[in-house]
Amino acid sequence: MFERITADPEKMGGVPCIRGLRIPVSIIIGLIADGMAHDEILKAYPDLELEDIKEALRFAAYVTKERNIPLKTIS
Repeated sequence: MFERITADPEKMGGVPCIRGLRIPVSIIIGLIADGMAHDEILKAYPDLELEDIKEALRFAAYVTKERNIPLKTIS
């Protein structure tokens, strides 16, 4: 389903990373959330490809869709 997202218990404690690199998906999502543009991320992480960033976003969307995350309810 996700060809560019890997999880290896021997690398980064099994945290989902991009293509076996030591770049966690959470780092990419955090950079985007902080307002970093795709081209800035690619410049900061030369081993990444644009499709890696896109798949990281798709993965984050999938993970949050499939989980029941406790959130503060608004009254």
